[in-house]
Amino acid sequence: MSEPNEPKPWWKHGQVWLLISGPAAVVVAGVVTMWLAVSSPDPVIAEDYYRQGLEINQQLARERAHLPAQQGRNHAATPAAERK
Repeated sequence: MSEPNEPKPWWKHGQVWLLISGPAAVVVAGVVTMWLAVSSPDPVIAEDYYRQGLEINQQLARERAHLPAQQGRNHAATPAAERK
């Protein structure tokens, strides 16, 4: 007669490691992402960036308000190198 199969421990089954590897990879990726975010934060370019952006938008609106439609369209479509 044949001997009954003895059950193997859980760590000897390949499917268990396949199942564990997904969440483990996500945890490792999260730790690496956190380390990158903490070790090299983005610098603040200007303290008053919002006010500067509003001023630029107002200036552009004033400039474009006086242009005829055809000229404004052509100005927007022309690359910056050719404008100078």
